[in-house]
Amino acid sequence: MKDFAYVYSQEEAHYRFSDTHPFNPIRLELTVSLLEAMGVLDTVDCRAPRPATDEELLLIHDPDYIQAVKLAGHGELSPMKAQMYGLGTEDTPLFTNMHESAALLVGGTIEACDLVLSGQYRRTFHIGGGLHHGFRGRASGFCIYNDTAVAMAAMIQKYNCRILYVDTDAHHGDGVQWAFYNRADAMTLSLHETGRYLFPGTGMVTERGAEEGYGFSWNIPFDAFTEDGSFLDAYRTVLFEACELFKPDLIITQNGADAHALDPLTHLSLTMESYEKIPQIAVEAANRYTDGRIVALGGGGYDWYRVVPRAWSQVFAALTNRPPFKGDLPASWVTRWQTESPDVPTTWRDRFPLYPTIPRRPEIEEKNWETVKRLLWPFVDDTKKEHLSAHSPYSK
Repeated sequence: MKDFAYVYSQEEAHYRFSDTHPFNPIRLELTVSLLEAMGVLDTVDCRAPRPATDEELLLIHDPDYIQAVKLAGHGELSPMKAQMYGLGTEDTPLFTNMHESAALLVGGTIEACDLVLSGQYRRTFHIGGGLHHGFRGRASGFCIYNDTAVAMAAMIQKYNCRILYVDTDAHHGDGVQWAFYNRADAMTLSLHETGRYLFPGTGMVTERGAEEGYGFSWNIPFDAFTEDGSFLDAYRTVLFEACELFKPDLIITQNGADAHALDPLTHLSLTMESYEKIPQIAVEAANRYTDGRIVALGGGGYDWYRVVPRAWSQVFAALTNRPPFKGDLPASWVTRWQTESPDVPTTWRDRFPLYPTIPRRPEIEEKNWETVKRLLWPFVDDTKKEHLSAHSPYSK
């Protein structure tokens, strides 16, 4: 078994709504070119994605929806009919070959998961994956097909395995959650900004699953302006408790980088410190609970130049057993992309002050920890309840 491979092809950039749309695949090129400039891609395997088949897509998506996507991508679906499927909207505009482009991203995530569960690699990273808002019969939130849900269903069918899905995107991982809400063979854990202010408006701590899946849907909705310490404390705590409860065979992480303070679409206040530690903690959990088996995906992130390439490169570092990248960014990379944007950073860490002092910091931290306790209370014993209460800095 080899340690690591990443799944990537320049063809994944064809999943592009428009030049002005927030979901811009230039993020992929920025990340890969940064890793190339660091000289770390030469020693690892790159596997090209392949398109998902209709049979695979049907594990999650309705046949009439798949047909609608195919027709829409070739200009053969009326605008009114398209909008019935969430297509041709402001979030998910039509573009040529929508089905083909979206199916390639799905196939990439299936490939990443299969490489791990077949025993070829211990860890994989599909940078173009993580489109977590797609529903069974409707596009949503920049997502046409739900690559993660399809891949999870395919792997459960093929390997009869248990999968823990961990989502740290600022937006709730709703599409994946609802796809497995009634099932006991997958668990979803989403840590996101509260839906009171942000799309999609779901992901409350009370969404715990149903029927056989009760207790296997976990959510931490963070208060707006949550900072590194509060986020990471909650993340480590709930991730390890989820692993203890569910005992997964595989961990899949969605590494959306839009909880960063510079992201233009969200209201959280993370810095690159979080994006160094999030994948490290995930790898630590995988080493402890799944014999190291972990698949990482990309996801959201709309500050294309300053945030996403640095954040996703730190995912690569953790998966390849490297310490976080630090110091100055490669001069060649900075020079190349400064011609595209004046916002290109020059260091791995953020330059401070990154944002104004948060006046409600103690209240936000206390509220977030109360959310952690509310989530875990039904699933832990009295000893752990005591620890959770004692651990809080507000219990004094």
